[in-house]
Amino acid sequence: MGAVMTTPQQGPATEDTWMFPPADGWTFDQVKHLELPFDWELVDGWIVVRGQTNLWHNEVRDGIADALKAARVSPYRVLNEQCVMVDDQNTPKPGVIVYDPRNLNLFEAECIPVEKLALVVEVVSPGSRQDDRVRKPALFAATKVPCYWRVELDHDRKLTVHEYWLNADTRSYIPAPMHPVHQDKLITELPFHVEIDLDALLGF
Repeated sequence: MGAVMTTPQQGPATEDTWMFPPADGWTFDQVKHLELPFDWELVDGWIVVRGQTNLWHNEVRDGIADALKAARVSPYRVLNEQCVMVDDQNTPKPGVIVYDPRNLNLFEAECIPVEKLALVVEVVSPGSRQDDRVRKPALFAATKVPCYWRVELDHDRKLTVHEYWLNADTRSYIPAPMHPVHQDKLITELPFHVEIDLDALLGF
């Protein structure tokens, strides 16, 4: 196995050095200013390229976000592709989040603190299966995000939503007790009552 190249510098990353992090990894403050020709997340101090998504993925993500926005109750708000501050070396960008904006400075906040999240929604694409099924659920459960939805397209091109609730004792997700898997229509009470016609999201 070859050696991993790092840079001894502790200052901000540049467009020439971002791929060579310090031995202990980049922090968000060191990389947040970068203007790179791709979308990325900070994972354990490394800049990780986010895969290109296609039309169905974006339609479903935005449709779910629209439904959540229409159903939301105070104080919750909904955002797409917003970076979340788990810690200074991990700033994922979930597909959709529901969060509590109270006590946040909306004019200065660069990331939503993970403790503000009520729900994370990830729409699985071919390049994100491992992340959306394994790494991200473990990350968000460990930081006590109450709810996680994993949205997948099955072999018949039908949407399936896997709904998970947090087990606070183990800091892991369990399938939602009443309806762990949703097809055709999603109905849930957490983080608030919402009904989503899943078939309609692909009705174009």
